Amino acid sequence: MYDAILFDLDGTLLDTESLALTTGAATFAAFGHDDALARLHDLVGVDQPTVARKIREWYPQVDLPALQADWNQRFHDAMSSAVPLKPGATELVHSLATRHRLALVTSSGRATAMDKLTRSGLLPAFHTVIVREDVTHPKPAPEPYLLAATQMQADPARCLVFEDSEPGAESAHLAGMRVVQVPDIHPPSGKFAHFIASNLQDGAAWAGLLP
Repeated sequence: MYDAILFDLDGTLLDTESLALTTGAATFAAFGHDDALARLHDLVGVDQPTVARKIREWYPQVDLPALQADWNQRFHDAMSSAVPLKPGATELVHSLATRHRLALVTSSGRATAMDKLTRSGLLPAFHTVIVREDVTHPKPAPEPYLLAATQMQADPARCLVFEDSEPGAESAHLAGMRVVQVPDIHPPSGKFAHFIASNLQDGAAWAGLLP
């Protein structure tokens, strides 16, 4: 039915987006900006270079390297005991890997993504991992998903994607793939999804992936 199944990481398989928001808000407050939380919602699903550019636009006087280091440390400390997974993510991914080729497509950098995948136990399930450094134009451009399809020798039209964010869903949609959107932080627009699921299992059932 599908040549490959592709997953986003943060917010789709890992319950990390809310953690990034709360630790980010704490960092900005520590740097004297108590108004940041609403703005941080605009960074969900966005790659790090774009995050840095937006922060510079919002707070031109902030010491960006120091702020990013503080935010990274708070996030790292919050995840020090375990990587929070979405309900059923481990079981679904490893079950699908026995019958399908899987790819992971994330806007995170390589070191961060591989650390999360390794610590969560998800890494062995994936044939291909595409990270921020692998592309010139990250999500919402289609390049990340098209690159994954190329590496897996898969027809994009026969690929199924699980995404949570609007930039991610748009990326997969523009790549010509079938998109299941499982919303995390923001309600979806519905413009880029073939199906909006309440959870991963709901989406997998709709796609005919469950026994």
